[in-house]
Parts: sequence; C-alpha cells; structure tokens
Amino acid sequence: MTVARTRQVHIPDPPDTPKRVVVDMVHGVEIRDPYRWLEDGRSPEVREWTLAQNMRSNAVFQQLPERQLIAQRISQLMSQDMVGTPVLRGGRLFFTKRIQGKNQPVLMVMDPEQTDGKPGSAQVLVDPNQLSTAGIVALDWWHPSPDGSMLAYGLSERGDEWSVLHILNVDTGELLPERIERTRYAGVTWKQDNQGFYYGRYPKPGEVPPGEENYNRHIYFHKLGTDPDKDPKIFGEGRPKELSYGTSLSDDGKYLLLTVSHGWNRTDLYVRDEQADGAEFKPVVEGKDGIFYGKIIGDTLYIITNFQAPRYKIAVVDLSNPAMDNWKTIIPESPDLTIDRVEFAKGHIIISGLKHAVSHLYVYTLDGELVREIPLPTLGTITGITASLDSSIFYFRFESFLVPPAVYRCDIEKDATPEVVLASAEGVDPDLATIEQVFYSSKDGTRVPMFILKRRGLDISKAGPVPTVLSGYGGFNISRTPTYSPAIIPWIESGGIYASANLRGGSEYGESWHRAGMLQNKQNVFDDFIYAGKYLIENGYTDPEHLGIWGRSNGGLLVGAALTQRPDLFRAVACGVPLLDMVRYHKFLIAYLWCSEYGNPDDPEAFKWLYAYSPYHNVKENVSYPAVYTYTAESDTRVDPMHARKMTALLQDVSSRTPSKGPVLLTVEADAGHGVGKPVYKVVDEQANIWGFFAWQLGLEIQEPAGW
Repeated sequence: MTVARTRQVHIPDPPDTPKRVVVDMVHGVEIRDPYRWLEDGRSPEVREWTLAQNMRSNAVFQQLPERQLIAQRISQLMSQDMVGTPVLRGGRLFFTKRIQGKNQPVLMVMDPEQTDGKPGSAQVLVDPNQLSTAGIVALDWWHPSPDGSMLAYGLSERGDEWSVLHILNVDTGELLPERIERTRYAGVTWKQDNQGFYYGRYPKPGEVPPGEENYNRHIYFHKLGTDPDKDPKIFGEGRPKELSYGTSLSDDGKYLLLTVSHGWNRTDLYVRDEQADGAEFKPVVEGKDGIFYGKIIGDTLYIITNFQAPRYKIAVVDLSNPAMDNWKTIIPESPDLTIDRVEFAKGHIIISGLKHAVSHLYVYTLDGELVREIPLPTLGTITGITASLDSSIFYFRFESFLVPPAVYRCDIEKDATPEVVLASAEGVDPDLATIEQVFYSSKDGTRVPMFILKRRGLDISKAGPVPTVLSGYGGFNISRTPTYSPAIIPWIESGGIYASANLRGGSEYGESWHRAGMLQNKQNVFDDFIYAGKYLIENGYTDPEHLGIWGRSNGGLLVGAALTQRPDLFRAVACGVPLLDMVRYHKFLIAYLWCSEYGNPDDPEAFKWLYAYSPYHNVKENVSYPAVYTYTAESDTRVDPMHARKMTALLQDVSSRTPSKGPVLLTVEADAGHGVGKPVYKVVDEQANIWGFFAWQLGLEIQEPAGW
C-alpha cells in the first residue's frame, strides 16, 4: 500500500498569533486564557488572522492529489438524485428531493395512489435554488396543513437557520404576502380550517436584552391575512428562557397538545380544549423526570414515554381524567427494543425501534396487540414514517451506509413486502463493503457496539495496519445508526476502513444509555471512544500510526477530548464545528441551551467535571499531538467559531516547541453555518478536505476505479 504521507508537502508557517493572557478566577481556580481575543469574530484583527489560516490550509490541500480525486468522487455521488423524508397530508405525499445539478433540495408533492396503484407524477412546490445563484438559500423546514392544501415553510441564508416563514396555497400555487421572521424551529400546527396556525418564534434584537434574542422562544397564533407583529402569544411568557415548545392538534381539531422540553431528558405535557371559550392549558404531566410526547385521537391521548421505562412504552390517557394513576400501558417497555418513532394509521400504531442500533419496524393495534413485524431491505435505519388515520397505507424512508434513501409503501391490511415508491439514484454497489458489528468493553466494562466497514475481500491479516477512520458522537440522546454516507465511499473503495462507535450519551439503548454519557458522566463517552480505538488496534485492523478520528459538533468535543487525553493513540484528527472551551461555552450563541446536557460552568460542581475534560484547558507542553484539521463556519448560529480559533492557536503554539505528528490546520468557511442548508459544492469541499487530510496523514493511496 502506498503511503501518501511520504510525499513532500510544503507546509507554510502558521500566522503569528500574539498571546494576550486574560486571567479568570473561576470557583477558586485560576484560569489563564492566552487567546481570549480570538473570541471576537467581528474584530478586523481576528478576520485577518482567520484569512491567513484559511490561506495556509488551502495551500496545503492544493498539494494533495488525493484530495482532488476524493472531491471528484464525492461530487459525483452527492450530485445524484436523493429523496428526503415524506409527509402524508390529505392524500398527498410531500417530500424533499435533491435533484442532480441543484445545490439545495427542492420540496415536491405528488398523489401517491392512483387507480392502477402506481405513484402519480410529482410537482415542485418550493425551489430555493431559484433564490440564490450561489446556492446559499436553504429550505429549513416545512409543514403542510391536514388536508394538504396549504403549506408553511421556512427559508434562511448562509446556513444561519434564522428562518423566515412563508405561506403557499398548494392548490393554486399562490404565495401569500405574509413573511414572519425569527421562526427557527417554527413547529407549525395548522388549524383544521386552514385559516391560521400555531408556531414558534424568537424575539427580534431589541425586544429583549442583548444576547437574550437567541432564547425566549414562545408559541404564537397567526391568522392568515393579519399582521404577524400583532400575533397573540399563546405560551411561554414568564417561563425560563431556555425552554422549547411543540404543538399538535387532535385528529378532529378539538384539543391542542403542548409539549414543553427541558433540555433533552425531560418534557411536560399540557392540553387545551379548542372548542371552549377562554380555555386554559391544563397539565397532563408536569415535573416528572422523563420524556413524554403523544398524539390525541378522539378523547384519548396516546403517550410515548421513557418515564420509569428507559426504552419507552406507550400508554393511553382518558383526557376527561388524565391523572397519571389512571393511565393504562398498552405497549410495555421491551427489554431489547428502544422505540424511536411512532405513527398512527387506520386503527393501528406503527413503531420503529432500535435493536443494537439497527432499525426494526412493527405494527400494533390501537389496543397494543402486535400484528406483525414488517421486513426491511437490509441492516439499516428508518429515517421517517408518515401515515394517516383514515388509511391503512403508510410510508417510511429507509437507508443504510451504502444504500441511498428510498421511500417505501406498506399496506397494514396486506401481508406483503414493502414496495419502493420513491427511489434515490444508485450510488454504489452495496456489496462493495462488508458491514461488521462488533461489541467491545469500555474502561468500566460497559459493552459498546461499533460498526466497521471495509472493502469486501480486504484481508486485514495480510494487509497490515490499514488506514482507519473512527467516528462517533455520544450525546443529546442522538443515536448513530447505519445511514447513507457518500463521503466515506471513496475511502472504502480505496481500501481504507471506516468505523462508527455507538457511544453512551446517545439513544441506542434508551434513556439510561443517554444519562450514562451526560453531565457528570460525560467522561464515559470519551472512554467509550478511546476504547473503540484500542479495539481496532488490538484486533489487527490498524495501529496508532494509521488511525484517525473524526467528529463534528458534540462529536467535535469528543475528538478534542480524545486528542488531549490519548494523543499517543491517534495519528490524525478531523474536528468539525466543535465545542472545545467548556468553561465559557455557555456564553455564546445558543449554547446555554446545552447546560442540561453538559452542566452549567457557573455551578461549582459542574465546573469541576467540565474543566477536567475541557479540551482547550487540557493541552499540555512537551506532548506530541496528532495532526489536526479543524473546520468551522462564520454563520454558525449553534457553536461559535471561537472554539476552533482558540484551540488551533493553542495547538499551533505548543507544537512550535514540541513538534506534533503533523500540521495543525484550520478552515473557517464563509457563507455557511453549522451544516444545515449547506450547498452541495460547499459540502464537497468540506468532505474532500477531511478525507484528503486523512489519506495524506494515514497513508492511503486513493484509487480511481473505472466509472469515476
């Protein structure tokens, strides 16, 4: 195997980065911060420094033939047609689709059923590509009315996710004049008569104290044809600023269900009678340590909850007497299935769940009796289900590592295999690679699963240490399951190995798995990841000279902690849109929302564990660190780019005295955010940088198969 890193690559010196030490005393601990000045992204000096870092990184990447080949292959794969998650309303199927040649997905609608049983032709409803030649206007979210005749949708620019709400009459194609700003995560719930809707909105700058406009999301009601600035506030006044809310209506429009989320591990439920004048929200469940959500059918609320059932159960509640003592469990918690999606069709409940991070699909009656398990095409993930209470037909979206998403149709009343109604273009032969699921022991003995992908026929006993990239996330109740990943395909095609670990902090095994990786238990996540790397080394897949790690967002924190805790274990690190300064993270953008997951540094107890693992505060002198490529974006409204800037400066400074295993590089993307809404060409550039960096540092020669 050719070792790509033996090629001579000229690495320019990093820009001069002055130290201007700021000393803080935090809970009795003196913290010296030499790069506090890099927190101000609007400063001309910081912008000049960032430009110099970008130029340096670009100069390196332009010398890597591997990067160019990878960009070519990823562009080919990502430019193909790809279908998104469907929503069924009023007999119409709404769905997004990335169309070849377009930078942003478009929203389409079709009649999925015709007399001959074949899907009807689809029409484009919203095409954000027409609004920007640079492809930087994105469709953030969309919500059709119950009968499918009206549509509310949000658009934002440059990846900032601060959506502007628009309204379209689907039947006539008329775009209504309303424009409602600050509707990030709008969660639109239409009234049955289509004359108005409930939605979430953030305050405008100036309406609240500086910095508070990133919080204080409240629920409003908008009546079509009226001034949005005069929309009445329905819920949220006087509540803590970090809470978030969701709404839904019962099938007959009688009840409004309100969900109040306290972070990622607790919710409250309230209900209001929409037919009673002056009715107030009444609590169904409040102050319990668990997640509750549900759907109202008639006068019955079906609640899905992990309260005293970490893998979730389903209970029914009579809304005339909703006290918890009167709840009836109809589908109890399973010992081996974690419920992750629930939908309701005609007389039935449809459940998808995870068994060892792999999706399974089941149909139950409304009384909780199992009807059957629906067969799925292969090992993979259900990424969406949609159904209607007046039809036995439902639709689901399914994908796997090498299998692009497809939308399947299934009839509950017929014992038949689901059939494809919407397909993506074929990306690659699914037999290209073997997908192995292994289980390894973490530091404390916890059994952790991991998927390992390698090219079919690759014999690791003969290939020697194989260039391998390990990824993970481990947080916010988010599971890492087999989903289509075109960016890893050229790596696999060229003989590299890709591994994805299912770390604690996620939802693979329910709420207990999540809580084992949050707050004071966060170190478990880092241990799980480090021991995944050790497993790959000890079992002959790779060695420390050929092992790289990759993570983004909370996963960027993960790899940042791994590189500071075990710099000897990895050769290269790709760290995307990361949190790295865990002492000050909560002071920037929307990060105060995450205190329920990480802990609040203003709390002395939480500060202890945050400071103990904070990557920025654990970089040490006289340590040879892995090569590091950090990437972030100027318009990121979730994780402030200051984390990436400060960590890069610190690592570059330390490696100037103790040489690292490779360069410390930084790219700060303009006209892009945390990742949502990024146009195809920017995604291609980002991923080509990541995998070109790994090929160079880990020694993988990128092959150019026939057909590229």
